[in-house]
Amino acid sequence: MAVMLFSCENPYSVINQIGSDDTLSGIIADSVVFYRSDSGVVRMELRTPRMVRMDRDEDVLEFPLGFVAYMYDNQHRLVTQFQAYYGKSHGKIHLFEAEGDVMVENMDNDQTMYSDKLYWYQEQKMLFTRSHVRIVTPDKQIEADSLMAKEDFSEYTLYSGSALLEVDED
Repeated sequence: MAVMLFSCENPYSVINQIGSDDTLSGIIADSVVFYRSDSGVVRMELRTPRMVRMDRDEDVLEFPLGFVAYMYDNQHRLVTQFQAYYGKSHGKIHLFEAEGDVMVENMDNDQTMYSDKLYWYQEQKMLFTRSHVRIVTPDKQIEADSLMAKEDFSEYTLYSGSALLEVDED
């Protein structure tokens, strides 16, 4: 009987290890709303139907069902809307990837940018893509092979582009 008691016993180190390890392989959350603020003023709101965080070395959040991000000015006035069918946030390097019918709309300039893929460097407050880009305004349409822009899309630089402009014949 003494042999049976000792054969079922686990060392304390094994028990402590089992209790200390995170047993969740990932987290899935539905209907998520994120806010980013500066000095108590909301600067950005991100809405997504699903957020996934897998257990990895990096701090990565995925938005497999898409997202919509709203960026506001100091008076909480909507300045830019940013959306796509898929998103991925790399928290440690402050990089956000967007894919699939990416759209960035600047309300002040009445400009909308469309692309298949876009990178948002959050610390530099810059947008970047090497994918085909189309920018639509009330009086012109511009297409290019790549783009660099401010995050609110108030200023941008296009590379290898062409434009369709409305010209007054007078």
